[in-house]
Amino acid sequence: MRVLKKILKFLLIIIIVIAIAGFWYYNHLKPSYSGEVSLANIEAETTVYYDDYGIPHIYADNRLDATTTLGYVHAQDRLWQMELMRRISPGRLSELFGKDLIENDTFFASLGIDEAAEISISKLDKNSEVYKIMEAYLKGVNQFVDEGPTPIEYTLIGLEKKHFVIKDIYNIMGYLSFSFAMAHKTDPLLSALQLKLGNEYIKELDVSISPETLYIKNSKQEVESYTKMLSKINTIMETNPIPPFIGSNSWVISEDKTSNGKVILASDPHIGFAQPSVWFEAHLVTPDYEMYGYHMAGIPFAMLGHNRNFAYGITMFENDDIELYREENHPTDNNKYKTPNGYETYKKTTKTIKVKDGEDVTFELKSSRHGPIINNTFKGITEGNPIAMSWIYTQLDNKMPNVFHLLSTAKSMEDFKKGVSLLHAPGLNLMYGDSKGNVAWYASAKLYKYKNHVNTKFILDGASGEDDIVSYLDFSENPMAENPEWNYVYSANNQPDSIAGMLYPGYYIPEDRAKRITRLLEPKNNWNKKSVSAMINDVTSSVAPEVIKELTNNINYNSYSRNEQRAIDVLQLWDGSHTLDAVAPTIYNKFIYLYMKNTFQDEMGKELYAQFEETHLIKRQIALQIHKETSVWWDDISTTQITETKKDILSKTLKETVASLEVQLGEDMNHWVWNKVHILEHHHPIGKIESLREFFNVGPYSVNGGSEVINNLDYNRDSTGVYNVDSGPSTRRVIDFSDIENSLSINPTGQSGNPLSKHYRDQAEMYNKGEFRKMKMNKEEIIKVSTKIIFIPKN
Repeated sequence: MRVLKKILKFLLIIIIVIAIAGFWYYNHLKPSYSGEVSLANIEAETTVYYDDYGIPHIYADNRLDATTTLGYVHAQDRLWQMELMRRISPGRLSELFGKDLIENDTFFASLGIDEAAEISISKLDKNSEVYKIMEAYLKGVNQFVDEGPTPIEYTLIGLEKKHFVIKDIYNIMGYLSFSFAMAHKTDPLLSALQLKLGNEYIKELDVSISPETLYIKNSKQEVESYTKMLSKINTIMETNPIPPFIGSNSWVISEDKTSNGKVILASDPHIGFAQPSVWFEAHLVTPDYEMYGYHMAGIPFAMLGHNRNFAYGITMFENDDIELYREENHPTDNNKYKTPNGYETYKKTTKTIKVKDGEDVTFELKSSRHGPIINNTFKGITEGNPIAMSWIYTQLDNKMPNVFHLLSTAKSMEDFKKGVSLLHAPGLNLMYGDSKGNVAWYASAKLYKYKNHVNTKFILDGASGEDDIVSYLDFSENPMAENPEWNYVYSANNQPDSIAGMLYPGYYIPEDRAKRITRLLEPKNNWNKKSVSAMINDVTSSVAPEVIKELTNNINYNSYSRNEQRAIDVLQLWDGSHTLDAVAPTIYNKFIYLYMKNTFQDEMGKELYAQFEETHLIKRQIALQIHKETSVWWDDISTTQITETKKDILSKTLKETVASLEVQLGEDMNHWVWNKVHILEHHHPIGKIESLREFFNVGPYSVNGGSEVINNLDYNRDSTGVYNVDSGPSTRRVIDFSDIENSLSINPTGQSGNPLSKHYRDQAEMYNKGEFRKMKMNKEEIIKVSTKIIFIPKN
């Protein structure tokens, strides 16, 4: 008996020790929001107040001390996110996740981002303020790497923490730039469709075909090659653990249209959802500098921001900055390719992808004068006709750090404009407003011209030189508006007005959101923070009612069943609002899915149609196609005995819509509410493991909003009839210069990327409801609700 008691006592002690150790480890992994930290490389004591949403307010004696501290606190909450971000461009994700990401790594390693970073860094002035800021930030990050607790993700995948370097900052910017682009998705698609179906079909997609354009003759094998390449690229972008930029809204209202006589800026960049969320907020204050900024993981400069004097936001320009060229190999030597000056030898580089739990993968990368040959980076795609990617980002000096440094330190609209003018890629719309009453919009990118015959929506001829860039535009020729007479500026990724005697080519979003924004802004002259906050959460489509009107004008109401007639009634009474309790958006989105499929899939084929669904082109066709009385696309070529009309396709689609929803949600239409099918979940890369999903992921939630409304909670439409939201507003900001200390914002999930932090998901419910929190700038108010860390200079 005594022996048994001793054994039980010993086991109890072990359990208690394990529990204490577990409790200590659990709390050790949490971010620390109070106490003292000895921090190297700062000159004076720096105080960080963490407010009630975990946002650091950094008070320092100088900018470099503030930036070093920013690096430390940024790493504390987002080190894992920084790790992922720095690995994409050089092709180092397979080191973490194994063989499934080899093609991702091979593709990104081929783009030349890593090499472009090295060139840009070699040209940096080490005495410049920009360089010093990057160095200061990295010193703070790396001290946390050395001394802070290891994030749980590192432990789970067995990864050792390592220092960050300046090249990581450039590589992160490179990935962001590539994620903005659409040419790599669209140009191979249109080239394949043009080869398969001919120009008549392409014109009907609202793609202009110049009679001067000479298209390269290709074979069926070429169509298959383009299709496979396109499929591979789409898969890579979908499986990346960090989501791409998608679109955005922003508008700035001048003092003449606001009730308080001061400028108001609204901004909500649209980015793919993931966890952690995209933006890390930080408020930096020194005796001569203040900025409430939004930072990307691993970037020390605020990409969105405001202070008491000015505010700025961004949207995607959507201009065309990538071209694909079909090179022509030498007839007997595949190591050479044709140029206007004869044959030249491809540049060759050997690259190695390290693979977790697997053997290294080595591949040879070829590059022509236009850029890397991308089709032979994928398995199963022949290099019979090599395709080179020409990307302006890797061809000109990268000044992005200088750009965002200048934007965040501007003293006037002219200073801001100087910063904007330096950006060559990615193309951004920079939105500006200030306390003096100025409002401005600048389309920022290095734009260029081709000869008149060139159509950049297709794969171009690389051999002759006739399709090469002929000139670059001066920034003064870029689209822009400064203090326009209509008293507001806006951007919703739509086509800008004519510039330099041309409409600049791009992959612009349809005008749905732009129409809604202008219809709301134009008639009203008493805007305030409350009304702008309501507008940024608007869920009404300006285009959907027009589509429904065209549908109902082309069908015979009496030919439908009772439930089908009821569906028509619901749609006709609908104003386009995508609210949680509405039935109409469920019917409408199912109809759109089937209408597009019934119109285009028979000609394109399943593979090309699947790629078509991944581009902006399909969104543009929703309203364009339905207003065409005649079109080559209306006929269903699979029914050889019948030539279908617009009426036939729309009638068939409506019947299929109702039948499909009856199977999915039951015959009672009252159950077809939007909240059952419009779902948002923020996915963490490790949350793909089902047992860890609830711990790492945030959601799922039923949410209002929809595709191409201002509250653009977007999704892919598919046969399931469930619309899993994959992108949307990465933040919603309302900056009111009549009450700058009470400007508003919200984060989709939370400020912290640490799942053990109380700020990991504390804003999610607010975000879903369209609510806001203050971006605090008043020090007394900040102190009242904050905990604090005092950073003391080391040694």
